[in-house]
Amino acid sequence: MSINTTIARRSEIKIGVELNEQKQPVGLQWHAEDAGLQGEKPAKAMMLAIWDKNDQSTMRIDLWTHEMTVEEMEFFMYETLASMADTYERSTSDKEMAKELKAFAHRFGKEKKVIK
Repeated sequence: MSINTTIARRSEIKIGVELNEQKQPVGLQWHAEDAGLQGEKPAKAMMLAIWDKNDQSTMRIDLWTHEMTVEEMEFFMYETLASMADTYERSTSDKEMAKELKAFAHRFGKEKKVIK
């Protein structure tokens, strides 16, 4: 199956970061043209991973505001781990390893009491 690589349009995702004098995030906002939302949406945390095809490496940005509680971070991490398992399975078709990643996410969620 071939994939059409002709660019039909371009879409942007914008992330705003407000920093205090110590360069710590105190505000996060995001906006995506295709999200169907009006205006910027506030956030307390974000994780961004970008694969650099030239360097064959991952650039990561992990930010959270002082308002993010430990409990919220634990739930955020649980959901991130679970969604990474789904992404891995969709992108590689490796159902066995995706199943292991999902099991780890579930174990994490249960241990941290963010799921029952």
